[in-house]
Amino acid sequence: MDRIVETPVEAPSPSGTDAEALRLWLRLFATANLVEAELSRRLRAEFAMTLPRFDLMAQLDKAGEAITLGELSRRLMVTNGNVTGLVDRLVEDGLVERRVRRVDRRSATVRLTDAGKTLFADMAKAHRAWVAELFAGVDAPSQAMLSALLRQARESVGARA
Repeated sequence: MDRIVETPVEAPSPSGTDAEALRLWLRLFATANLVEAELSRRLRAEFAMTLPRFDLMAQLDKAGEAITLGELSRRLMVTNGNVTGLVDRLVEDGLVERRVRRVDRRSATVRLTDAGKTLFADMAKAHRAWVAELFAGVDAPSQAMLSALLRQARESVGARA
């Protein structure tokens, strides 16, 4: 009696376009991870600061005024619990001030203290220089082109998300 052997059906290989899109995503992800790791290392070494705390301070600096923890969570795209923990440590360090809102005692606003503004200005200046150094191997016209292409990619993803 003949045995029937079924061969597994192979998944179709990705088309050239699909493969290129996947390769693009992997390159973007790997590059972003490399940059983030180096910036994180430098912030720790030079300012004893973590990248999440720096990002939170950047959002407060950008806001220019006190904002709620909920708004800060939304801007950072993290949970309220994550923001609360970061804010607690920054308050302990005297870099951020938290105030309970009179209108709604369950809600608080936060803002940078004068010491926080001064430290953030120093960190932001160093951060800009580090980013410029990390991308120094990419000439200015290529940086502009890459920026435009990434904007286009972000819009494409945003339209489908």
